[in-house]
Amino acid sequence: MKRREFVRQTVATGALVTLGGVGLSSFSESNAKKITILHTNDVHSHIDPFGPEDGRNSNKGGVARRAAVIEKIRQENPNTLLLDAGDIFQGTPYFNFYGGELEFKLMSMLKYDVATIGNHDFDNGIEGLVAQLPHAKFKFVSANYDFTNTVMDTFTKPYEVLIRDGIRIGVFGLGIELEGLVMKDLYKETKYLNPIEIAQDMSRILKTEEKCDLVICLSHLGYNYKKEPNKVSDLSLAKATENIDLIIGGHTHTFLEKPTIVKNSKGKNVLVNQVGCYGLYLGRIDFYFDSQKATTVYGSSIVI
Repeated sequence: MKRREFVRQTVATGALVTLGGVGLSSFSESNAKKITILHTNDVHSHIDPFGPEDGRNSNKGGVARRAAVIEKIRQENPNTLLLDAGDIFQGTPYFNFYGGELEFKLMSMLKYDVATIGNHDFDNGIEGLVAQLPHAKFKFVSANYDFTNTVMDTFTKPYEVLIRDGIRIGVFGLGIELEGLVMKDLYKETKYLNPIEIAQDMSRILKTEEKCDLVICLSHLGYNYKKEPNKVSDLSLAKATENIDLIIGGHTHTFLEKPTIVKNSKGKNVLVNQVGCYGLYLGRIDFYFDSQKATTVYGSSIVI
C-alpha cells in the first residue's frame, strides 16, 4: 500500500532557455515573476495507472498520481496554469461506458484551465462531445475549426486570456484536419481553416491587441512529419509564424525529454513541447518575467 500511495515525481531532464536574445546576465530570479505551465496531451481516457506487467509503461500514469503532483507544484507556485492539447477521449472502457463524462469530471477536479480539441474527441460524434461539455468546468479553445453550422457553435472560443500575478497569458487552439482522419458523419459541417494563417492572426491579436506577455498555442497538429514535409506540424508552424512563445503539442504521441527550440520567422526562440500520451508524463515549463518580459525559461518532463 505504501508503494501505491507513493507518487514518483522525477524530472527526466530539463532545458534552460533565454528568449528574445536576452542574456542571463540581465536576469535575476529573485526579483522576477514566475509563471508555471503544466500540460498534458493524448491522455486517451487513461484514468488508472498502468499495472506492473505493462512493459515499459509499468507502474506509470494515473489521474490520482497526476493530481498529487499538480497539487504539490501549485503549492510551490500559485501562479500555475494547467493545459491539455487534445485527444482526451478514446482508449479505455471508461470512454466506451461513460462517453467522456468521467474524463471531463476528473479534469475539472484537477482544475484544468484550458484545453483544445483533438480528432478522437469526435469519436462519439460532435453531438456526443457537446453532450459532455456541461461536465467540463474549464475552457475550450479552437481557432481553426469553424463550428458555425454545427451544435458546437458558441461552445468554444478562438482564444482565452488568463492573468497570473499581473502577467497576461494568451492561449489559442489549433486542430488537425479532420477529413480523411475522422468520418464526416462524426464532425458534420465543421470547417477546417489553415492553421498557419490562423496562428499568425491569433498570435498578433494576443500580442498587440490583448497585450499578452506570453502567447501559448495548444496544438493538436502533430510534432513533425518527415515523410510528409508539406503537412503542417508544430515545428513548421513555429518556423512560419511570429509572436508565439510556446507551442504545446499533441496527436503524434511524441515524448520530448525537454522542449525543442525553434527559430520563428523573425529569428526569435519558440519552445515546442509534447509529453507522449496516456498521462504517463506531465510537462512543466517555468517562465521567469523581468519587467513583464519573459527572459528565461526552464522546461522539463515529469514521470507520473
